[in-house]
Amino acid sequence: MLVKDRMTPNPVTVTDDSSFENALHLMKEKRIRRLPIVNKEGKLVGIVVQKDLFSASPSKATSLSVFEVHYLLSKLKMKDVMTKRVVAVGEDCPIEEAARLMVDYKIGCLPIVRDDKPVGIITETDIFKTFVEILGGREKGLRLTLDVTEGKGVLASMASVIAQHDGNIVSLATFSGRDSNDRIVTVKVTGAPKEALLKSLEEAREKVLNAVDMSEGGYVPRIIEQKGKHAEG
Repeated sequence: MLVKDRMTPNPVTVTDDSSFENALHLMKEKRIRRLPIVNKEGKLVGIVVQKDLFSASPSKATSLSVFEVHYLLSKLKMKDVMTKRVVAVGEDCPIEEAARLMVDYKIGCLPIVRDDKPVGIITETDIFKTFVEILGGREKGLRLTLDVTEGKGVLASMASVIAQHDGNIVSLATFSGRDSNDRIVTVKVTGAPKEALLKSLEEAREKVLNAVDMSEGGYVPRIIEQKGKHAEG
């Protein structure tokens, strides 16, 4: 899967000469938190996130009048507040590489460019949605977590056991284990009887760490809500 399959196409942009007030109004109107900045030729030259605009705004403790504040902000341009060093990728970037770059550079989004012009944007929310899809987060079934030793045919052996019980694999993902020889495999299966499948996996020397039946739907979260004020002692 490539970023072009999950990006938001045709992102909202403004020029580096756009005013602070115009950018802030646009972000509120479009309900976005990131705004790629382009030059007159439409090429990416910077990016502004919502917190950049908030940090550029005068403090509530300022002695300036509302008219002075308005005047100062009207003179502020995007080139004065934007981040000028932008990490961007092309449309053919694999989704996992986009996620890695966001982690490595500690950023919440990646502009997608073609000939240095923004054609899309992908955010951490898009990555989370893809992660849910990869792990079958919205799929019902038996969710198994296995600790396997790195080697040829390991996944084929596990899949063979599942197939013997008429099981259908709806999602599969691998994660790093305790060391370089270990892999943690998460697989979601439908159609296979739980106890019989677990017994067969055990007989095949597959180490099952966890087995959760998700046939009734997704995990129900605990909602913790603070109501009222703390009583003063």
